[in-house]
Amino acid sequence: MKKALLVIDMQNVCVGRNHAELFQYDHDELLKAVNQVIEDNSGNTVIYIKNIMKRNLINKLAPFQAYEGTQEVELVSGLKLVSEFVFEKYKGDAFSNPRLNEFLANRQIDTVEVIGVDGGGCVSLTALGAIKKGYKVLVNENAIGTVFEKNRDKYYQKLRRLGADFI
Repeated sequence: MKKALLVIDMQNVCVGRNHAELFQYDHDELLKAVNQVIEDNSGNTVIYIKNIMKRNLINKLAPFQAYEGTQEVELVSGLKLVSEFVFEKYKGDAFSNPRLNEFLANRQIDTVEVIGVDGGGCVSLTALGAIKKGYKVLVNENAIGTVFEKNRDKYYQKLRRLGADFI
């Protein structure tokens, strides 16, 4: 088994000091948990995923903005950075960026562990995307922040049915 850790959307807009109001996580506890999982994966490839919004009318009406080149999209201060592997996405599923799958395939990675935000959105959507691409998926609930709990419960049921392991 060759594993990669995907650290999803640990950005200022979601978990930073001036995060968007929508994201009501226990930021300090989440950052501590995420950093611990990163530390625990010292022998594996660690990849940071950043969510970027396109500048369009629909996104201007969203409850938060995270446009390319702004402070909101930067990885949150205090996040343990152990690699320079950063991939951007414009949709919830990080595998919507084909470069991520190419990168993992080139490294012969067959298993991905997902952590970050949000369990009811991007984390679960990325886990589903990984399963569709043929990866074994580990969902580490200890280091996932969730605001959208109804969505999380629905996605987690689906992930379990599709064979994801929860740790």
